[in-house]
Amino acid sequence: MLKKILYPTDFSDVSKKALSYIKQLKDAGTEEVVILHVIDEKGIEAVSRYGAGGSATILGLINKEAMDEGIKIEKKLRESGFKVKLKIETGVPLKEILKAEEEEQVSAIVIGSHGKTNLEQMFLGSVSEKVIRLSKSPVLIVKR
Repeated sequence: MLKKILYPTDFSDVSKKALSYIKQLKDAGTEEVVILHVIDEKGIEAVSRYGAGGSATILGLINKEAMDEGIKIEKKLRESGFKVKLKIETGVPLKEILKAEEEEQVSAIVIGSHGKTNLEQMFLGSVSEKVIRLSKSPVLIVKR
């Protein structure tokens, strides 16, 4: 049974589509959802190097935006009857997803097939592909 779901999201359209699948899992016995958004540390370094302001300022702004988006999703899931935990982490997305999988002892991971960085995925392979290969839990991939 899929009692506890890990939902990694980058707030892209396909990750929002994955949310609708999670809501359908309520009838299959899913009780809890862990929402995980990872602020990619590589992006912070690049923006702070070439952008205005220091990395702490930029990270603060990105963290606030992520928290605002995460709270919206959290509210929708609570309204659907789920227990919800929201986690905003900074690091390497794959590592943080696998770390959350282990720490939270989830039954499954529900993730979108592509995120916001399609060009990078063409060359390196998407985060979702790596999650499929390296996770210990079943993974539901939601396509565009």
